[in-house]
Amino acid sequence: MDLTNEALSVADRLTRKWEGCHLQAYPDPATGGAPWTIGWGSTGPDVRKGVVWTQKQADDRHLRDLENFMIGVQAAIKRPATANQLGAMTSLAYNIGISAFRGSTLVKLFNAGDAKGAAEQFLRWNKANGKVMKGLSNRRADERREFLS
Repeated sequence: MDLTNEALSVADRLTRKWEGCHLQAYPDPATGGAPWTIGWGSTGPDVRKGVVWTQKQADDRHLRDLENFMIGVQAAIKRPATANQLGAMTSLAYNIGISAFRGSTLVKLFNAGDAKGAAEQFLRWNKANGKVMKGLSNRRADERREFLS
């Protein structure tokens, strides 16, 4: 298996574990509204109140979304990453958005060659609407562990 496929496998495992799958669109837990989410954490203009998907739609969209987020992560990092590092960073970007990921201290430290410092930055992304969320804290610890493994 090549690096990209290994990293996709890592990101897939992490995102499925922490997102869960919902076949009916639901509002963001932090805002009670937008962004509406469906499947394995998919958002976008096609996801709104009342939308229902099949399991196949959810699985297919998840893979496409992950591939797109991984492309964004690969464009942001300027040095080689292991499959575990790339997968963990893709899981983070999937959750916080590629723009936030690109501008993060995590990326700056990773690109500067400080993988340990970058790993600690995962733990900082544990808030939604300014509030620490236990689920996000647990997810970030899991992504950090994967990044370091």
